[in-house]
Amino acid sequence: MAALDSLSLFTGLGLSEQKARETLKNTALSAQLREAATQAQQTLGSTIDKATGTLLYGLASRLRDTRRLSFLVSYIASKKIHTEPQLSAALEYVRSHPLDPIDTVDFEQECGVGVIVTPEQIEEAVEAAINRHQPQLLVERYHFNMGLLMGEARAVLKWADGKMIKNEVDMQVLHLLGPKLEADLEKKPKVAKARLEETDRRTAKDVMENGETADQTLSLMEQLRGEALKFHKPGENYKTPGYVVTPHTMNLLKQHLEITGGQVRTRFPPEPNGILHIGHAKAINFNFGYAKANNGICFLRFDDTNPEKEEAKFFSAICDMVAWLGYTPYKVTYASDYFDQLYAWAVELIRRGLAYVCHQRVEELKGHNTLPSPWRDRPTEESLLLFEAMRKGKFSEGEATLRMKLVMEDGKMDPVAYRVKYIPHHRTGDKWCIYPTYDYTHCLCDSIEHITHSLCTKEFQARRSSYFWLCNALDIYCPVQWEYGRLNLHYAVVSKRKILQLVATGAVRDWDDPRLFTLTALRRRGFPPEAINSFCARVGVTVAQTTMEPHLLEACVRDVLNDTAPRAMAVLESLRVIITNFPAAKSLDIQVPNFPADETKGFHQVPFAPIVFIERTDFKEEPEPGFKRLAWGQPVGLRHTGYVIELQRVVKGPSGSVESLEVTCRRADAGEKPKAFIHWVSQPLMCEVRLYERLFQHKNPEDPTEVPGGFLSDLNLASLHVVEAALVDCSVALARPFDKFQFERLGYFSVDPDSHQGKSGIRDHPGQHGETPMPTKKKKKIYIYIYIK
Repeated sequence: MAALDSLSLFTGLGLSEQKARETLKNTALSAQLREAATQAQQTLGSTIDKATGTLLYGLASRLRDTRRLSFLVSYIASKKIHTEPQLSAALEYVRSHPLDPIDTVDFEQECGVGVIVTPEQIEEAVEAAINRHQPQLLVERYHFNMGLLMGEARAVLKWADGKMIKNEVDMQVLHLLGPKLEADLEKKPKVAKARLEETDRRTAKDVMENGETADQTLSLMEQLRGEALKFHKPGENYKTPGYVVTPHTMNLLKQHLEITGGQVRTRFPPEPNGILHIGHAKAINFNFGYAKANNGICFLRFDDTNPEKEEAKFFSAICDMVAWLGYTPYKVTYASDYFDQLYAWAVELIRRGLAYVCHQRVEELKGHNTLPSPWRDRPTEESLLLFEAMRKGKFSEGEATLRMKLVMEDGKMDPVAYRVKYIPHHRTGDKWCIYPTYDYTHCLCDSIEHITHSLCTKEFQARRSSYFWLCNALDIYCPVQWEYGRLNLHYAVVSKRKILQLVATGAVRDWDDPRLFTLTALRRRGFPPEAINSFCARVGVTVAQTTMEPHLLEACVRDVLNDTAPRAMAVLESLRVIITNFPAAKSLDIQVPNFPADETKGFHQVPFAPIVFIERTDFKEEPEPGFKRLAWGQPVGLRHTGYVIELQRVVKGPSGSVESLEVTCRRADAGEKPKAFIHWVSQPLMCEVRLYERLFQHKNPEDPTEVPGGFLSDLNLASLHVVEAALVDCSVALARPFDKFQFERLGYFSVDPDSHQGKSGIRDHPGQHGETPMPTKKKKKIYIYIYIK
């Protein structure tokens, strides 16, 4: 019966029946709305009109401090607050003034109470906005962004009703342009979108490490758009929706500002139990970049609370990757730095009756609908003694835990704060046999380091309540947790457990296998850090999870490498070519531009000898229609030499396969221009080239509906092809691991760390006419194909 009464009450406010039923499902919201409506009816003495009902619903759904409900309802019921802008201002005011009493004069001034906006004022403001944009309006007509006009009018008339402004804009635009024509009803031309995307691409390309740009005109905040723009200022934590204000809050924030000086402080808190992946790159850019853009600092804090899974190699690898992306932490810290303080706070929680020692087994605590602990109400002194016994090693693993008395947002009850683990810690050794959990450690370490913005991915939203609760339960400074969506890629898995399975089954070599999307793998593949930072900036910061196509990341890589990877020539499947009328007695030195589009970036020298090697696919004895490279009666040019070669003889082996070609050459300007110019090498280095394709066949290898057999069944068996005897020009002889090149007509390649010294050397002198010297190894260079053409 009560539900029916509430349903009738809510529909009486103007809510649809469906909306009213949805509201009833939210116990807290429905209780607050019922209270607001009841108070309004008592004030009005009559039914509530729809406009007032809409404001009451907005108040009930957005108000966090329930002490202010009656105060704000009185203003709405009396029509002193009668527009959405006024309600928003009122909510912001009470959020930023949590202490009693409220200065009503100041409140009313800030909320526009008593301010009357006349239709004439709205008409004048809209007319002024239209006059400013009239030339563009006449050109674009109804494709013009009308929101711009409404925004400018609203900026002049802060307390005007939005609907009245919109109606006035519609009327004046109709008067200026007349009725819509057929062309006005067509979609906006795509060229504008393409131009905007090109602008975005150039903007992203400008992003450099640490969130700075080449000309210092764009900040990372302009790149990391979206939710970041809503962040609070340091010391104004209480203005954040959902932030819990206690009698100690304002004094603690004052002390916090005295310590930090109003400085923005963020942290990147990885667990040292695996290698960072592309999703972490977004977190690194967001945490370090937001601090950098606001002249703040960022900590690199290792969440080393689980010694069972932590390894030294992960600590060093994480530090390397942060530095590789171009960021320097203000300080490297560890959760274990604070183990003594964390333990003291746990004791204090027990003393305050907010934590207890529990003996439920691990399997009993799994899930969200667990049975209440029979030890929840055990005496405080008993829990203190038992917790001390846990610390002294008197319980076996799983026999006792310390649990906090709270219910989390996802319904999970009494999360664990400490558990017993008899594993030496990499930093504290055997000092501890109890270790704190993430739910307990995270917010307290943030508090110790006076973090202003605790930036987490969306899955940690369910822990926000415990975050605020724990800091406030101990009466210590409480930072603000902000959540954003994870960054994922199609055709990839990034789970540590699943990557370990890939390594164990031999599907990949290790964490840095170039087919993975760990940061070490991307570096090994040859992806520049600037490109990864640019990609993260282009993706932006949104609340929703983002899953991107790999080719978007590759586009960012291409943008960087096109300007930074010098050109070279390489032949993967070689065919020997003998120039029978070579124009010199010895090899010629050819000057090849490092960047053909910008010769000011220098040249490198390659030898051009009577014997060259070309790609086997650049020759066809019986070409199909449209084939433009070397064939009978069809000469081709050799890039950068100024010479054209023409086929004279095909030399075949016993099996009938083509072993070599004999050609003649002429100057390119001494006859007809050839249909194609091909790359080549002469007196080359021999190297191994690893050509990679995607590791998985489907976009979502972890989705059981797409891949019923599991991700291991979706492996692309052709994801690696090794060319053991590729040939590359000698200009790259001194290249070091991770150096990048663009092999002409092939793609981008990177020198692999597996490269090592060879045993035999390349011939010091070119062969004479008729000789057939073959390339030998000076160094065994291994090139990884970045697969971005």
